[in-house]
Amino acid sequence: MPIPRRRIGAALLGGLAVPALIPPVQAQGQPWPSRPIRLVSPFAPGGPQDVPARHFVDWLTPRLGQPVVFDSRAGAGGAVGMQYVAQAGDGHTFLITSNAVATLPAIRRNLGFDPFADLLPVTLVMQSPYTLVVRANGPASLAEFIAAARATPNRLTYGSSGVGASTHLTGAMLFQKAGVQVTHVPYRGAQLVMNALLAGDIDCYIGDVGIPLEHIRSGTVRCIGVTTTERAPLLPDVPSASDVVPGFASTLWYGLFAGRSTPPEAIERVLAELAPLRAPESELRMRVAERGSDLLLTGPQPLAERLRAEVPQWQAVIAAAGIEPE
Repeated sequence: MPIPRRRIGAALLGGLAVPALIPPVQAQGQPWPSRPIRLVSPFAPGGPQDVPARHFVDWLTPRLGQPVVFDSRAGAGGAVGMQYVAQAGDGHTFLITSNAVATLPAIRRNLGFDPFADLLPVTLVMQSPYTLVVRANGPASLAEFIAAARATPNRLTYGSSGVGASTHLTGAMLFQKAGVQVTHVPYRGAQLVMNALLAGDIDCYIGDVGIPLEHIRSGTVRCIGVTTTERAPLLPDVPSASDVVPGFASTLWYGLFAGRSTPPEAIERVLAELAPLRAPESELRMRVAERGSDLLLTGPQPLAERLRAEVPQWQAVIAAAGIEPE
């Protein structure tokens, strides 16, 4: 089902200022692109989204005939950058974001934009499993971890990169489906979660496979599960969490969206130019695989469907966990 283009009132998010007005889209009949293209990341530089984003910049600039500019606009868990793109009116502003675009509407009452109305899906970019990691002397398996949690409710802890983050909600969903109570401990970033696990401050890390990978390989920590229904190529000996908790699955994914004023021909043009990157031998595919991700580049419909399925899913998890939306 195509995402509607209706407009909604833009409530301010936590006092954030509305972005400066952007010139309207080019005159009718003028070929696209008619000006530089802005690719916005709503997170601080250095995250997994930087790999495809910067590759897109280098790949698209000569092919579109206009500069593609990478623009990091971090803040409010990604909402600042997302709101900027949602309110852009120039037809040349795109967003590369994680599945925070699906969790934020569930955790925030006044988001400042409607992801269904104000962002146009372009393509799923990549996805990877979350990892469930414990200390080297921790439980030998997810089944053992869950058994310990069942025997001592709320004694075991898991860390995430913040309240309402996808890592938080993934853990909440896992333990809800397992029927156990594990205490959530939020941190300001995935690396801080990993540091807390290594220091013995928490019992379980839930997050991107790229963060603990070298520790897993060296044996300083143990990975007891991945959150996809299939095993991860980088961790072929680690079972899926769904083997222990049937019906559970969660994926870290990244998508490319356009501002609501972007003409359809612009999205079609971008997709056509990105198509060669799907080749098995493409440099981008190999680079994201090194971090444990699969390159997707599916087109708009799978991204629209993923977003529509996950927002209510996370709303249900939040309600069951008693998390109060902000």
